[in-house]
Amino acid sequence: MPHTLAHTRPLPREVLQRRIKSAPGPVQPYACDYPAGWDTGRHRHIRTQLVFATRGVMTVSTPAGWWVVPPQLAVWIPARLEHALLMHRAVKLRTLYLDERLPRLPTEPRVVNVSPLLRELILRLMELPAEATAYGAGARLVAVLLDELHEERTMPLHLPEPDDPALRRICTALRDDPANRDDLAAWGQAVGASPRTLARRFQAQTGMGFAAWRQQARLLAALPMLAAGRPVTVVSQEVGYESPSAFIAAFRRSLGVSPGRYFSPRPAAIEIDTSSEWSTADRYRPAPRPGRP
Repeated sequence: MPHTLAHTRPLPREVLQRRIKSAPGPVQPYACDYPAGWDTGRHRHIRTQLVFATRGVMTVSTPAGWWVVPPQLAVWIPARLEHALLMHRAVKLRTLYLDERLPRLPTEPRVVNVSPLLRELILRLMELPAEATAYGAGARLVAVLLDELHEERTMPLHLPEPDDPALRRICTALRDDPANRDDLAAWGQAVGASPRTLARRFQAQTGMGFAAWRQQARLLAALPMLAAGRPVTVVSQEVGYESPSAFIAAFRRSLGVSPGRYFSPRPAAIEIDTSSEWSTADRYRPAPRPGRP
């Protein structure tokens, strides 16, 4: 029987924070089924968090930007980074809190692809008590999890947030209405700045030009709609594309496949043998790097 049963309602924040802080092993699992529309509000944890859901789509926001997370992906959130999760539909959250003393944990948030192997590693660790991840089979699973996470490619599903108040006003408006087609000249009149100034600030503060940022905002706005099964023809119009073909082309440039292919069922999951042949006396240690003893 799984050690970690999914909570049907989120734990009070102070209860969850105590559980994370007092965890007796390097990995503390937490499973919760969230209703659609649930917003966790801004908070932070003492441990690094791997945010993953077996069902539903989330938006993860930090002061530095936004990430959209469908079930094919997971997000690293470094320890002590302020963040919030918004559930676009009912979400089955399966998250791991990792001791920051583990090796090679990320220092910046990022989205990673979740392979069938990585998915099964996450779900297997969800079944273990925290103390079981410090020794033997549990510790080896943690080591494989870290190796697999570093092997998986980072996905381009980040929307950086500028610091400039005028740019934030523009970005908020475009996130609220991704179909908006106003150019920088129109926005300049609205916020009292020249198009050239806005273009320079966009590039400096987000690392992207205005057109690229708006295209990324449209892509991220489309993902929850597509995950809910809405037709590409409808989604493309709602996020501001002139035609479904233009939207599909932009989607493929960013994610490498068409929307239909991206949300198609994944291959059968890989079974992982966690039999007792692994010695439970082995203390956790990081996996050796390739080419080293």
